[in-house]
Amino acid sequence: MEQIKAILKNAWPYQQDKMNLPVAELEIALPFYETYMGFQIVSRSDTPYPSAIMVRDGIQIGLSENGGDPAQDGCSFEVNDVEMAFEEMKVNGLTKELSGFDFQTYGTTNWKVFFVVAPDGLCYCFGERQS
Repeated sequence: MEQIKAILKNAWPYQQDKMNLPVAELEIALPFYETYMGFQIVSRSDTPYPSAIMVRDGIQIGLSENGGDPAQDGCSFEVNDVEMAFEEMKVNGLTKELSGFDFQTYGTTNWKVFFVVAPDGLCYCFGERQS
């Protein structure tokens, strides 16, 4: 079976810092990112609070138990193929929390997007630039 895998090209945080995304419990959050979103842990720390840096396709994000509100944060990811990214998550076993596709405009750029809300409450937008 051919592996379905979209390529992450960029990431922008909803708040200030994609390297410090808040989660309530890091150990409970990590398997979602590894299993469904295809990230790998590259480093971990316990100071000043439990945190992990994760990478996929050279794009890094960080999760941390920093006391922030996950429901108010997340990232937008630019992907090379938004439909492939959607299918990849389904193939990886994600069955809920996937939105349908939508079209949005930011500045002068049109995007085809879908959203995923992680069990930790962080929201992610996956988008592909449209011509």
